[in-house]
Amino acid sequence: MSVSTPPAPPRPLVVGVGVTFALNGLAVATWFARVPAARDALGLGAGALGLVLLALSAGSTLAMVTAGAVTHCLGTRRTVRLSTGVVALGLVVAGTAVGALPSVAGASVGLFALGYGSGTCNVAMNVEAAEVERLLGRAVMPRFHGLWSLGTVAAAGLAALAAWVALPVTAHLVGVAAVVLVGTAVAARPFRSRDGRAGGSGVLAAWREPRTLLIGLLVMVLALTEGTANDWLAVAFVDGHAFGPAAGAAVFGVFVTTMTLGRVLGTTALDRWGRVPVVLGGMLLAVVGVVVAVLGGPAVAVAGVALWGLGTSLGFPVGVSAAADDPERAAARVSVVALIGYTAFLAGPPVVGLLGDQVGVLRALLVVPLLLVPALALVPVLRPAGAVEPGR
Repeated sequence: MSVSTPPAPPRPLVVGVGVTFALNGLAVATWFARVPAARDALGLGAGALGLVLLALSAGSTLAMVTAGAVTHCLGTRRTVRLSTGVVALGLVVAGTAVGALPSVAGASVGLFALGYGSGTCNVAMNVEAAEVERLLGRAVMPRFHGLWSLGTVAAAGLAALAAWVALPVTAHLVGVAAVVLVGTAVAARPFRSRDGRAGGSGVLAAWREPRTLLIGLLVMVLALTEGTANDWLAVAFVDGHAFGPAAGAAVFGVFVTTMTLGRVLGTTALDRWGRVPVVLGGMLLAVVGVVVAVLGGPAVAVAGVALWGLGTSLGFPVGVSAAADDPERAAARVSVVALIGYTAFLAGPPVVGLLGDQVGVLRALLVVPLLLVPALALVPVLRPAGAVEPGR
């Protein structure tokens, strides 16, 4: 008997998922790249800035609690559209609060909305991406995350240009909000999982699965590795390596550029060697990169940032793919893994900020390799249950 293969996903669906990832990355990274300008406008020290950034992380973490059930009830298309509306609102409020009407409280409210909307969209678009990956029968999740990173590359470039021409932060963030809102509404139109399902979401059951929890723990460390760069890299190079604001944004651009390359090219490595050896190698590369970025001279440090981005590139998307191995439980498991992972975004900003007050933001980045090394022991949990990986 011949084995039937699932139909290939229609091209509009693949393109729509990719555009959604890219625009989500553009929205979030636009804020990250303007953090130095926001800090100066609000007159914040490292510790106070970390507490403001905590609002974004808190919103993201709350989103992880509810996103699985929301996606289950509304379907991916409506969830993506509604959550992106919240993202756009958050950008407008945060942009106004650090530009036109400076307010620490206002900025915190805007960042909370940005985090909640982005986190909810993150789960829904990953569930849709997992569906595309299953239909194709090969690893493509990192490429979608690569498009997310490409959105962050665009954000970094636009932010560097905006800083160079002295574009007000308010105008910058409001403009990006409009582009993201309209673009995502169009991109989500062909999503297949557009209708919600009856019955329970299965999130509580997913919390009792050891494999799901271990994947979440690994993703938490990998999220901290990535999120620390997002939150603090530009500030660390401005303060620690005496870079200007535009150069600091450009260094963040180096990180997201190499991360994007790793995600686009890494699917070939995953298909050939499998999840475990590829993620192990990437984590070791990230350890070396962070150490070089902190301890090296300015030029060498930028090379370390490049290694950091490349080494970090595959961990988060591979963790999401592993959580979504079973399509029937994908939304629940992805939301659980994302919630555990996003605790890194909740704890990371204030921890690095408080350490930065004591030893400087640049040296505070060394917390990343201190967590990455023991997390290497968790990587085997990424292997598909009951399956043999390529190259093994």
